[in-house]
Amino acid sequence: MSVESSEHALSADVSEDQDDAAEAGNAGKGTSASRLEEEGDVAADYLEELLDIADIDGDIDIEVRNGRTYISIVTEEESAGLESLVGRDGEVLEALQELTRLSVLSATDNRSRLVLDINGYRKERAGHLQKIAEDAVASVKETGKAVALEPMSAYERKIVHDAVADLGLVSESEGEGAGRHIVVSAD
Repeated sequence: MSVESSEHALSADVSEDQDDAAEAGNAGKGTSASRLEEEGDVAADYLEELLDIADIDGDIDIEVRNGRTYISIVTEEESAGLESLVGRDGEVLEALQELTRLSVLSATDNRSRLVLDINGYRKERAGHLQKIAEDAVASVKETGKAVALEPMSAYERKIVHDAVADLGLVSESEGEGAGRHIVVSAD
């Protein structure tokens, strides 16, 4: 197993979705590069141990950008083990991300906003979310009626909010807990 780290300049002006901001508290403000690197190292150690216990092969990459730590677990060959860590609709991945965040909190006393990806699932899902946003915007422009989307995580809602804004319409999160979803409208 290998751990790679690459540093990128941190953006001082990090825009966040209201959901993400509520989830993160003040974690994005004043976050130093060294703290993010430490959180990446702690997360990588935790995940490496988990992969060893589960006897799953994978490389762990750490990247710091835009005030967040991004951890990716990848493998050259197809691995059913890594796919099982994604689960249906990314449910296992979301749970594993939360466990990794708790590991970082336990080790550093700092709440983490790290993002975990396995075998490019989040990148692929981001493309799908972009298409969902485009379809919703097209529907709103055609009918003039607001469109409610499927429930999704705060991270996924942020991607959709950004895509809708880029396409010139507005979006708002509604609902609670697992039922929280986005409504896209013209105003």
